[in-house]
Amino acid sequence: MFSMIKDWREQHILDNSEFTDADWMQAAERIVILDRLNKDEMSRLFELATLFLDDKSINGAQGFEITDAVRKSIALQACLPILNLGLEWYTGWSSVIIYPGSYKSETTTVDEYGIVHEGTQHRSGEAWQRGPVILSWKDAKHSGERDGHNVVIHEFVHKLDMLNGRANGFPPLQPDMDPERWTTIMSRDFEDFQKHRKSGLDRYGATNPAEFFAVLSEVFFETPQKLVDAYPEIYEIMVKFFRQTPM
Repeated sequence: MFSMIKDWREQHILDNSEFTDADWMQAAERIVILDRLNKDEMSRLFELATLFLDDKSINGAQGFEITDAVRKSIALQACLPILNLGLEWYTGWSSVIIYPGSYKSETTTVDEYGIVHEGTQHRSGEAWQRGPVILSWKDAKHSGERDGHNVVIHEFVHKLDMLNGRANGFPPLQPDMDPERWTTIMSRDFEDFQKHRKSGLDRYGATNPAEFFAVLSEVFFETPQKLVDAYPEIYEIMVKFFRQTPM
């Protein structure tokens, strides 16, 4: 019964969408990395994006105006990682906040002597556990250009990572995946990345395992050959995790 109600509700949302397929296609054509999707995948992405906009609020900060173009761009890229997973992977939170540019965020760190240091840091995005995704439009508007950098995908992958607790580079895996193999491969290659630069992979990924997973997910969707060249086994397990083959 619950499944029937859910299906009816989703169909009602799709039937009453404010955007047509033509509207979505116009937005998708501005996001280069979506050109690899076939007709069925694109249609499924449009439906997911429609449901996403019904489920999540997108709000501007510091006077930033949220236009339909902004909403569609964010929704399409946010839904790309869950294209074959489903909107339920974004459960437990309800909003996206967009700043016009980079913004200051309060930071707290503890040094090797146990002393707490508080300060501020300029950010282009962040994801809060059980809270919003926050993005800089100055950075987000250039996402999807197939350059290996995508702040939208980066922050929304953090949300996937947080489904089983704090982001640590170990998201809930698919039933047919081996958690031990994921841990072995990601731990080994993270250690390697901390020591060696890899072409096309942002050094920010060396910060910690959560950022490693998010940065490599950007590359997986944007420039997958770079990931294959650097860490082929990570590409293979990401194919199984995301249920997609961007190559």
